[in-house]
Amino acid sequence: MDKSKPTLAIYGIQDRDDYEHPFYVHDHNLALMENGRVKWFLQQERISRRKRDNTFHLHIKEILKEKRLLAGDYDLVFVDNVVGRTFLSRQGDARFEAPLTSTLATGLEKGKCWWYGHEKEAWCLNHELAHMFSCLPFFGNFRENSLLVHFDGGASLSNFSAAVFKDGKLNWVEYNWDLKPFSTIYNANALVFSIIGAKLPEQNAVPGKFMGFAGWGVPRKELKDWLYKHNFFQDIWGKTSVFFNRAKIDFGVELKSFSQKNSFIRDVAASLQEIFIDQILIKLRQLAEKTGAENLYYTGGSALNIVANTRILEAGIFCNVFIPPCTEDSGLALGAAAFAEWQKHGSVQYHESYLNNWDIEDYKPSYDSDTIRNVAELLAGGKVVGICNGFGEAGPRALGNRSILALANSKKLAREISMEKKGREWYRPLAPVALEENTRYFTGKSEIHPLSKYMLLDYSVLPEKQPEIAGVVHSSGTARFQTLFSRNDNPFLFDLLRFLNDEYEVKALINTSFNRRGEPIVHTTTDALNAAKELSLDAVVLNGNLRLFPFG
Repeated sequence: MDKSKPTLAIYGIQDRDDYEHPFYVHDHNLALMENGRVKWFLQQERISRRKRDNTFHLHIKEILKEKRLLAGDYDLVFVDNVVGRTFLSRQGDARFEAPLTSTLATGLEKGKCWWYGHEKEAWCLNHELAHMFSCLPFFGNFRENSLLVHFDGGASLSNFSAAVFKDGKLNWVEYNWDLKPFSTIYNANALVFSIIGAKLPEQNAVPGKFMGFAGWGVPRKELKDWLYKHNFFQDIWGKTSVFFNRAKIDFGVELKSFSQKNSFIRDVAASLQEIFIDQILIKLRQLAEKTGAENLYYTGGSALNIVANTRILEAGIFCNVFIPPCTEDSGLALGAAAFAEWQKHGSVQYHESYLNNWDIEDYKPSYDSDTIRNVAELLAGGKVVGICNGFGEAGPRALGNRSILALANSKKLAREISMEKKGREWYRPLAPVALEENTRYFTGKSEIHPLSKYMLLDYSVLPEKQPEIAGVVHSSGTARFQTLFSRNDNPFLFDLLRFLNDEYEVKALINTSFNRRGEPIVHTTTDALNAAKELSLDAVVLNGNLRLFPFG
């Protein structure tokens, strides 16, 4: 690789079939980095407006042509997938074939590439490493004596992998499918799909829904043992009566459907969630003892499980825990580019999470104190405001640049936003956003972990404080805070929260993603305007400019 060249990384492996919705492969993305810094980042869904879009191979030519990258002078890196290591465009004019291997490499693998009229030098980075290195743009170089872990549905040669970073080098500790039954709970389990009422094309939405629903139940040892005994009922596709019969025989519970109001069903869900947490904690303790690692870098789709993340921190296994905001497949190209840049330059620069800038490179929010005052007045008056400022967030969660904001003290308002406006299920909680001092106020904690910046942790809310943020407290008494630690985190949101705190004694807001059901988070100001109208919001902020809507 050439230090003088930028790195273009692509995650665009084709799905196994032309499904109506992304299935085995999802979340195609691209990243261009230069001198350790992200220049362009694209989650394809944001521009195509197709949720978790996986059709990069169909549109790569026009995407690259738009930025004059077809003939660009850059180092080219592809990320593979469990379904294969070949990238092939629709026209066949972009083709990359990585070497087939039975072991997992610790670095880039040179492949064979035909690139728009000529052969081009190109490399593959395995899915596992791409996940792990998605940490670098947000946390800098790996700390010495660290454990790097990836855990998801499936990568190159594993669904769980672990490596140790010592003396500036990375070495595999293990990679295998041993934990596949536990990640499968969230994306390919017949019982879970039945509880949620989902069909297979909806599998990518099931994990988030199931984690929300599991919070309504209570984990029980006898249910955990029962679920283990029956292999989590994961294979009862089309024969759910097996579960009903066993529930009646073993617990005397009469079930005629998977009613989400049924306490037994809720406790089963909570017990499945607890099983997952048990297993990841067991594995991490084993690895910590085996390697002596002091720090954990945790990635993959499983790292979006905020209850498990919180338990990992509380277990005190590691001195430090790092999880990037785009920990699932949406960050793979970013991780691959970061790996190449790290190899070329020895370091990667620090970035905030707001990296989605394809086609909106000129978005620079500009606002004054009057805008802050007017937005605060609207929110304090019970209005709902959409925010589309600057670049979008990397990853699946809105962190203030592509958010819908509202008062957090009303369950009625929360239901209106979540269920009526966005069409979400009744059991899915909304999240609060607050200044650090106010996250401490609501939780009683003297320190708030930095991962709260990315909405990756669960916090118990003090009972006496819960009425103040009743709209975002889950049935378990917890809330998934996004915490702003300094103005640099998000100047507009910080100034707004500070004004609301000082002038209205409002210490937190609802923060939910700015999108309609089944659609990606808004990307452009046009997207935001269209979504705001569809959602019947009261106002929208577009790059610092407030616009009111007379929807009545």
